Amino acid sequence: MATTRQLRLGTILQGASGNMSAWRHPAAVADASINFEFVKETARKAEQGKLDFLFVADGLYINEKSIPHFLNRFEPLTVLSALASLTTHLGLVGTLSTSYSEPFTVARQFASLDHLSNGRAGWNVVTSPLEGSAKNFSRDKHPEHALRYRIADEYLDVVKGLWDSWEEDAFVRNKESGQFFEPQKLHTLNHSGAFFQVAGPLNIGRTPQHRPIIFQAGASDDGKKLAARHADAIFTHHDTLEEAKAFYRDVKQQLEAHHRQAEDLKIFQGVSIIVGDNDADVEAQYQTTAALVSINDALNYLGRYFEHHDFGQYPLDEPFPDVGDLGQNSFRSTTDEIKRNARERNLTLRQVALESASPRPRFAGTPEQVADGLQYWFEERAADGFIIQGGTPESFAHVVDRVVPILQARGLFRTDYPGTTLRETLGLSVPDNQFIK
Repeated sequence: MATTRQLRLGTILQGASGNMSAWRHPAAVADASINFEFVKETARKAEQGKLDFLFVADGLYINEKSIPHFLNRFEPLTVLSALASLTTHLGLVGTLSTSYSEPFTVARQFASLDHLSNGRAGWNVVTSPLEGSAKNFSRDKHPEHALRYRIADEYLDVVKGLWDSWEEDAFVRNKESGQFFEPQKLHTLNHSGAFFQVAGPLNIGRTPQHRPIIFQAGASDDGKKLAARHADAIFTHHDTLEEAKAFYRDVKQQLEAHHRQAEDLKIFQGVSIIVGDNDADVEAQYQTTAALVSINDALNYLGRYFEHHDFGQYPLDEPFPDVGDLGQNSFRSTTDEIKRNARERNLTLRQVALESASPRPRFAGTPEQVADGLQYWFEERAADGFIIQGGTPESFAHVVDRVVPILQARGLFRTDYPGTTLRETLGLSVPDNQFIK
């Protein structure tokens, strides 16, 4: 039976899916992070399944202990621009930091992607969690957490103002009269704030979906406040249904203060999935991928969340060590959860590291069982949709081929795209131009 509220689905482009060592999996494309044929295949598979979007994450700092996928990968806007001409309906969402870029440049880049793709661009706004990022941008130090979000708030005001530089029909291009544009439909921003002074206007017209879709990734209080004011969608992750429901309620309630409705912001839970014929098949798939991760790799993976802390200095089979405030200025919500989970379950360092590096998938089972799980979280309002992070390198194709048809048959997920833009796909209204009264 069809429902008016429709489930949303995206997927994340992250090289060989599963865990940090999944590139070793027999079915994996070992150089997937830099292999454009793999990228094209993933995008086409997503569009075949009528998914909302493909999501490209990013980071600005690596070292020798970084996840292999991070060591050698495409820059998001570059690869998404290449995909714009190879897809027709799939949303193209990329991560870009407000802490290490300029608003005018970013506004121009995402407006260009929106034009190239005929209205399918999305920007995942991050403030950059890794302390080392400052070293790559001639900065003395990484901005502290609250300051990064203050910067991001003003940054988004500037970018949205620049996207409103031109009215939709400003460019008349009348060859006979010689008039190229209507001056009264050009609006100069002249922003002067605490962090940015940007005159404008933007040197590219209003985009096909009027403004690229704004995603926000982060579950801290500052992140939720930023999303409630600016974002069209959130990419988050919670381990339990109750945590996800509490997050969902909190963010949706915060929208009211900004005169926004619950449907104005879509909340996506990032989930790993394994689809199998039975329990034994699912467990075999998980164990095959989990066994690829060594304890040293797991410790390095864990350390990244804690400002690349060296966990190799502690006994593996004693309780998770007290690391104080490490992580508070980087992956705050993630590190808080790791420490809380270790404390409540009395986990050893070995257990925390291995669970972090190769977590069991949120949804696993037969196609029907996976569909049941997604449907339950959706109907319980723990999420408006899901971003699929494959539990193994083969998982994403299994989801499209075996799970999506079940969701479609239940009336939960579309059988075709409703329009041509990502805004239409997500069911979001067209934003007003702030300069038109």
